[in-house]
Amino acid sequence: MNERRRTLIEDWFPIETVGCESMRERGASSALPPLYFLHVWWARRPLAASRAALLASVVPRWNKDVARFGRERGCFLSEVEYRDWFVRLSGIHGDPVTARAKLQLAGEAGHRIPNPYTHDRAFTVAAPPEMLKDFEDLLEQSNGHRNRTVLDPFSGGGSIPFEALRYGFDTHATELNPVACTILRGTLDYPFAFGPALTNDLQKHGRVLCQSVQERLRPHFSHLEDEAKAVGVAYLWARTVRCPYTGKPIPLAPNWWLSRSGSTGIAVRPVFDPDSETARFEIAEIDGTAADGFDPGEGTLARGAARSPWANDQSVGSKYIKTEAQEGRMGSQLYCVAVKRARGGFDYRPPIEADQRAVEAAEEKLAAELPRWEAQGYVPTEAYPEVSSDMRPLRYGMPTWADMFAPRQLLSLCSYVEALQELVPEIEKELPRYRAKAVVTYLGMVLSKAVNYNSYLASWHSGRQVMRGVFDRHDFAFKWTYGEFDASRNLFPWALDQVCDAYEGIAKLAEPAHRVFERAETPVPVQVTRASAADLSHIPDGSVDVVLTDPPYYDNVMYGELSDFFYVWLKRTVGSVHPDLFGDELANKDDEAVANPARFARLGRKKKQLACADYERKMAAAFREAHRVLADDGVLTVMFTHKRVEAWDTLAMSLLEAGFAIHSSWPVHTESEHSLHQAKKNAAKSTILLTCRKRPGGAEPAWWEDIRGRVRRTARDTAEELQEQGISGVDLYIATFGPTLAILSESWPVLSADFDKETGEPKPLRPDVALDLARTEVVELRKRGLLGRDTRFDPVTDWYLMAWDAFRAAEFPADEARKLALALGLDLERDIITGHRILKKKGASVELLPASHRRSRGRVDPDAEGFEVWINAAHTAMLLYEDEGPAATEAFLKRAALRRDATFRSLIQALVNAVPRVRKNGKLVRPEARALDGLRLAFFEDIEAPPDPAPKVEQANLRL
Repeated sequence: MNERRRTLIEDWFPIETVGCESMRERGASSALPPLYFLHVWWARRPLAASRAALLASVVPRWNKDVARFGRERGCFLSEVEYRDWFVRLSGIHGDPVTARAKLQLAGEAGHRIPNPYTHDRAFTVAAPPEMLKDFEDLLEQSNGHRNRTVLDPFSGGGSIPFEALRYGFDTHATELNPVACTILRGTLDYPFAFGPALTNDLQKHGRVLCQSVQERLRPHFSHLEDEAKAVGVAYLWARTVRCPYTGKPIPLAPNWWLSRSGSTGIAVRPVFDPDSETARFEIAEIDGTAADGFDPGEGTLARGAARSPWANDQSVGSKYIKTEAQEGRMGSQLYCVAVKRARGGFDYRPPIEADQRAVEAAEEKLAAELPRWEAQGYVPTEAYPEVSSDMRPLRYGMPTWADMFAPRQLLSLCSYVEALQELVPEIEKELPRYRAKAVVTYLGMVLSKAVNYNSYLASWHSGRQVMRGVFDRHDFAFKWTYGEFDASRNLFPWALDQVCDAYEGIAKLAEPAHRVFERAETPVPVQVTRASAADLSHIPDGSVDVVLTDPPYYDNVMYGELSDFFYVWLKRTVGSVHPDLFGDELANKDDEAVANPARFARLGRKKKQLACADYERKMAAAFREAHRVLADDGVLTVMFTHKRVEAWDTLAMSLLEAGFAIHSSWPVHTESEHSLHQAKKNAAKSTILLTCRKRPGGAEPAWWEDIRGRVRRTARDTAEELQEQGISGVDLYIATFGPTLAILSESWPVLSADFDKETGEPKPLRPDVALDLARTEVVELRKRGLLGRDTRFDPVTDWYLMAWDAFRAAEFPADEARKLALALGLDLERDIITGHRILKKKGASVELLPASHRRSRGRVDPDAEGFEVWINAAHTAMLLYEDEGPAATEAFLKRAALRRDATFRSLIQALVNAVPRVRKNGKLVRPEARALDGLRLAFFEDIEAPPDPAPKVEQANLRL
């Protein structure tokens, strides 16, 4: 490869600056980029990280030609200034690192401070024209042409191609899923083609549509709140089954809260009058438990089983409930009407006869219209797939997609479909064809917004007093109580406003590029294509300069399964204007690159193994296609956020087998490491950017034994360097994987000492062997880092320390726990779970047990004569301090000869450094951290707590 063509990301990347800006971008759900609000999609990369990764993959590294260019233009005079220029080119015009550090310190102390950020969020900033010209001229000087062709073969929600278009690149956005393709056209095609002005057309036709639907639905809702000028109305329902003892309907509710703050708030009180056939409801203000013993937290249902208030609270089993649902006998009962006041907040009232009459009228209307609507194709009668990773819809009586909606909800949604189909000819008559297509597309998204918040699977959030969408989680979780918008009043105008606001926000971000395309009278340089990443036949060989992508991660999200919820409605609203997307009954899941064991369920125990193999095969095919379309001097950058080594092993194998060599690896924090959620549950917080080039042909295979020492040294050196830059926890382990894999990629295939019994040939090495070696090196480094010196306790205690240090949480993946045990010569089940009861299993995860849960004779035992492993001694001291105080603890330490023991003191120091010291309002959150802090202050005053993080000088001195 020509050295002149080496890109910046292969030598340097501003990981802290981009990381802090990415965390800022995602810090508040209400202030996310507008892309997030257009339509539900289940994964989007931060725009700041996507933009910086893209630009760093095209601009050249610092060299003499770049230096000469900078001097001639006066835009940078040194390598440091060039890096500063790049940060500004990425839209970061301030110091997010220092600002975030100030916020973090204030939050831990429980203080409120003025906004420390002095610059706009990067994703809102467009590069000024003079900087863009310098950027394009630099590309022309270093590569011979000004533009670049960029491909994202897994485009999803569109963050990467969106940023590519903002900088004027020729962009290929390829995506298998038709719902995602619709989102991409609404994110990439139309905002860049029409700009903010399209909002007027959308609002005009949207208002006509909403008014038409409201008039059709008005007879089917009570309008008691009209005189009070309510802003909106929501109806709260409970699913019901017949009491097996009395035959009366039991409203199934986990709790009865409507508005809650702690033990106070507003609740609905069910009244089960023996002389009545149905329950009635009263609104109650709650302050603790009511005088009559009513507790809103105690509903009629828990863990899938119910009790019947009609029959002295006799139990009603979950099997009976599911059978009733599957036989079509599960019903619903309205228990509250929530009325949103114009001045803010809600009033609550119990349902009355007028509400019930309106519901009955809606059911009669639906029954009358359904045959005609089904004949016209307006009703989503498609069956819910029998092969699915989430079978709850079938278990709870929803065999078709239409069954996910209550009768009045279905009436409302199908009325919208009908009204839109009637309006489309008028839109097409008034507007040019392409513009009309755009308007119809967004009006289809209005219905998507509505179905997400108006379904059996949508629910009321009593803490925030808002409706929760179906996909507040990434599944089809069954809801025992559900919410219904008043579709004759606020549902569709609200959904229209949401889509219009999202479009306008996207168009404003796209406006600088839109003006350039408009002046040049050139079409928007984007091609959104529905295609598998494994078949890019629409793209010629060697025609792409940069492939930048965020691939799917094993079984993280079942995109195809989830998207069917929207697919069946989009097919009916926008299928006529996007016939290339909606020709199938449901979304294509056969070609989807996810590890879905449900697709192999008939094969029994091997289903998970086969699902993983299927995922690996598809990923390998995708990267082979990326290799084909990439220019010989092109760059592939993969954004990967996953803590499971299997995912990394698969990614590496796919890249290596496709013919790529890994050139660099950068960990960019995109999730807060100090949030309370992260303190309780482990998650990878960094997106790793792996940058690759096509591997030159002709290299001889290497033997693992010949490169093993180099891999070990590289992992150790990388970990030391990144540790100095503030990378810690599981991210430190993951960050060593890139450089480790880079060594393997230089001489792939790497051969092991094992031979194939059938062929007699040496077996190729799986990348996870090298990754395990890298992990071992990080373990040794971190053990030294906790104390500043080499200290060995015992393998079990070492494992406990490393678990806290690596995962920074009590709960983490079981397989990662096993691999950490292997690195220390332990068997997880024998030595950690069963032998010393340090862990408990929790599904696919494990959880560290607190000292109080490990109390037993000879283990965590104040009367023990000695301790088999050092962690038992520490846990005993921690437990005593928490339960009985300093005096009892001191007596134990003296009797056990631990008060002056240097090894015990070192262990307390290591634990203080390892256990996360996350604070809330100035107080430590984790009980282990509180106990250790007490021991430190009472008996080991010379032990210092880890210092609070401080801003890095090199970031604070950016010349901006």
